[in-house]
Amino acid sequence: MRTHTLEPIIAQHPFFQGLLPAYRQLIVECAANVRFPADVYLFREGEAANQFYLLRHGLVALQVFVPGRGPITLDTLEAGEVLGWSWLFPPYRWHFDAQTVEPTRAIAFHGECLRTKCDTDPQLGYALMQRFAHIMMQRLQATRLQLLDMYGVQV
Repeated sequence: MRTHTLEPIIAQHPFFQGLLPAYRQLIVECAANVRFPADVYLFREGEAANQFYLLRHGLVALQVFVPGRGPITLDTLEAGEVLGWSWLFPPYRWHFDAQTVEPTRAIAFHGECLRTKCDTDPQLGYALMQRFAHIMMQRLQATRLQLLDMYGVQV
């Protein structure tokens, strides 16, 4: 019987570029290959957040529900992108909905497993936090530009 590991896939993902191989090995212990059909929710606002995803194939809409209007798509994520950082911050609850637009493959990382490893090895925690901070900064900037565009403000 052949055993497959997710380490080579994780090593090639842009999110983990430059991460020490020893840290990738620790992270792979918290990883699982997952698949989702189109039009399913990976998570919903308010639910417990205990994972994040490296998207390998497909599209996922990041949404917010607006009373009287329904779901509004804030961003659509594709292969190569990372989905979810609420697992990092107490109270570990999702702040948005994430719905697949088409069949999606991803690697899911168990949040509690990663938090334990980060507590044990603060350098690993710092390396992950730097990566998530970069993604958060990019998404906040994109949201700011969307708001400016929505209200017709010239940049």
